[in-house]
Amino acid sequence: MSKANDQADLLLLRHKPPLGARFRLEFKKNAIVYVFLIPILAHFLIFQIVPLAFSFVLTFMDWPIIGTPKYVGLANWSYFFQDEIAWKSIWNTVLFSVYYIVPTMGMGLGLALLVNSGVKASGFFKGLYFLPVVTSFVIISGIWAWLFKGTEYGMINYILSWIGIDTQLFFSDSKQALPVLAALSVFKVSGSTMVYYYAGLKSIPGHLYEAAKIDGASKWRTFWRVTFPLLLPIHFYVAIITTIGSFQIFDSAYLITGGGPNYATTTLVYYLYEEGFTGLRLGYASVLAYLLFFIIFAISLVQRKYLGKDVHY
Repeated sequence: MSKANDQADLLLLRHKPPLGARFRLEFKKNAIVYVFLIPILAHFLIFQIVPLAFSFVLTFMDWPIIGTPKYVGLANWSYFFQDEIAWKSIWNTVLFSVYYIVPTMGMGLGLALLVNSGVKASGFFKGLYFLPVVTSFVIISGIWAWLFKGTEYGMINYILSWIGIDTQLFFSDSKQALPVLAALSVFKVSGSTMVYYYAGLKSIPGHLYEAAKIDGASKWRTFWRVTFPLLLPIHFYVAIITTIGSFQIFDSAYLITGGGPNYATTTLVYYLYEEGFTGLRLGYASVLAYLLFFIIFAISLVQRKYLGKDVHY
């Protein structure tokens, strides 16, 4: 029987049409699908692949937008290793991620547990917690700047004065400015992470909680033994998107601090913007963009290895 099958396979290979004919046959069978894919592929090519390739070419150029690009070889790349502000911006971005990622995940999970606990008017609270997500970053940044105004007239300083704490400078203090900006982003984004965790909580089978209750497990033990482990896919997904978001932070530094004081809030994306659109050094800005890509890609691989190894969708 196996010999007959081998002969049939050999016969099929001998009569297999050439690659061009197979391609035409496949296209003819699924022509309508490819027709609908053409706009998407064209958009991806024009707005993704072409700019990506062009920016890579720019890393070897000196182009101040006005004038002809000048080939400089690896000068832009070598300048990066001597650029103290670039290294400081990377360090600031890493610090921002430390201040931002875990609190955002923790607050999102806490809010999801709260609205999933059966509290009255849970729909109202869902909308209330999600409101900052859909509110303009400009508006929230303005409110945040007013709250953390570095004078005795700032709302937070006014509240701190009740318990005897001196007036804090906040955005004018190089040690306080970055954590305060990170707190702004946590406030802005926690509502979206709440939605992810809430969906994850709703996907956990109820009989597991019933079994834990029968076994006499406390709510705290049930959370750590049942809820938290079963949310692993959500943890992984939220960790990835919050990490990417933290390394792309720009809005708050641009709107509130302008990268100061003393470059304390100059993140990598903000420095990229300054070099490219203020300093008109598009070649060096492209180098910073590729460095940002490599950093995010490397961190995502590490997260995939250690957080996503047991995740199956």
